[in-house]
Amino acid sequence: MPARGTTALLTLALAASLAGTAGIAGAESSRHGDQADHGKNGKIKNVIYLLGDGMGRTHVTAARTRYYGADGHLVMESLPAVGQVSTYAVQQGSGQPGSSDFAPNYVTDSASAATAWSSGVKTYNAALGVDAKGNVVPTLMEYAKQAGLRTGNVSTAEITDATPAGQMSHVLLRGCQGPTYSASACQNPTLTGGALPTSDVRVTPVADQIARNGTADVILGGGLSRFDAADESALEAQGYDVLGSPATQTVATKTDLAGTSAPKVFGLFNKGNLTIEKYKRENPSSVQAQEPTVADMTAKAISLLSSGKKGFYLQVEGALIDKRSHANDAAQTLEEIKAFDEAVRVARDFARRDGHTLVIVTADHECAGFNIIEKGTFTNAEATTPPANTDGGNTANNSTPSRPSGGAKDPVRSTGPVNGSGAGDPKNFAPATFRTADDPAGVVDGSPDASLWLTYLSGNHTGADVPVFAYGPGSDELEGSIDNTDLFDIVGGALGLTD
Repeated sequence: MPARGTTALLTLALAASLAGTAGIAGAESSRHGDQADHGKNGKIKNVIYLLGDGMGRTHVTAARTRYYGADGHLVMESLPAVGQVSTYAVQQGSGQPGSSDFAPNYVTDSASAATAWSSGVKTYNAALGVDAKGNVVPTLMEYAKQAGLRTGNVSTAEITDATPAGQMSHVLLRGCQGPTYSASACQNPTLTGGALPTSDVRVTPVADQIARNGTADVILGGGLSRFDAADESALEAQGYDVLGSPATQTVATKTDLAGTSAPKVFGLFNKGNLTIEKYKRENPSSVQAQEPTVADMTAKAISLLSSGKKGFYLQVEGALIDKRSHANDAAQTLEEIKAFDEAVRVARDFARRDGHTLVIVTADHECAGFNIIEKGTFTNAEATTPPANTDGGNTANNSTPSRPSGGAKDPVRSTGPVNGSGAGDPKNFAPATFRTADDPAGVVDGSPDASLWLTYLSGNHTGADVPVFAYGPGSDELEGSIDNTDLFDIVGGALGLTD
């Protein structure tokens, strides 16, 4: 495996790059209730960037309808600036848009999307912190750290997963997470012309990079099994308060989180991804119920980071929206969106009090072609069974999807080809139905009387644009149609890191 000190090579490379560019440097009563205090003319000191992984426009609409009814709104929908973001990636080896060797890939994964907003370049799916030709590119969080800002990274996924790792690491393949080096997971010889020496940061496991480069002052999420005793020692040597223990594989708890006031904190609350909110709600005495919510982690991160005089940059990911959409599990997807929206509330409320904070809420891509269909109709997406649960490694994610997984047609709700010939195929699966705030008392989830009917078109990502909502000074920059690489310029410009 790579020598533990090899990330020093990245430090030198980034130092040169940074030196060269540092001088360039609950339901709301109104959909846009904060319009009066848009704060466009204020000085920006902090940026809170919240990312609902896999959260398309329909995900937002469905969650709003489910929990607040047709005339209600999520917190994110109350933010005054609204736009949409294109998310396409590029093929491996491609040049950037406008170059003669530009080759787009219209459906991104989380890694290439994270690189787009973190580093401002299009790259290939599975790449983190490198461009499509394999060159290391600095990230906004690295720029922020270099400039003396406080930095934080929060996720409900493993902290080594694509979205959080995109700010803190540089690898050719996102599967190079750790805890140990694997050539199959880390090397990309078709791009590099052969195997790279293990001293190259691009084949150094993400966990090793995170534990040694100090890019984020506050790191909260899952993925303890990716880290080991050497990582714990490296973190402690840099002054982190390590909650739980990578050495003994003891996960931290929400009590541990509440009890720390250290300026640098590393806290992981599950060996894998964090537990879905639905399971914790239904099993309040379980070990998993001791995990903090994404809102809890966001509030703590803001509290710890806001002590800095120069300001802070915080990224927050609601990761399980995507993971449950891959599994075509609407019930858990909706609950994860609601939980993520509570983190948005925490950020928005802080920004209201502070007056110098830009809050951005968006997604990396849409997942699974989530759709709201007419009550009483049937999906014509043809599949023998729903896609496999891609988060099956998390033992806490064991609740049953709201519709049967056997692939048989529901004879009560599916009477024929209402919206396409595919509806007549018994191998198709029925939609999931949910009561809403507008339904009469007695209507229950899963019944034909429930008014919200949801279905998926695939088990993978789609190329749809995703929504963006923003609040605070500079939020008007997010209005209209932008590309995900524009987010790099907007955030970097807001914090004075780029021009």
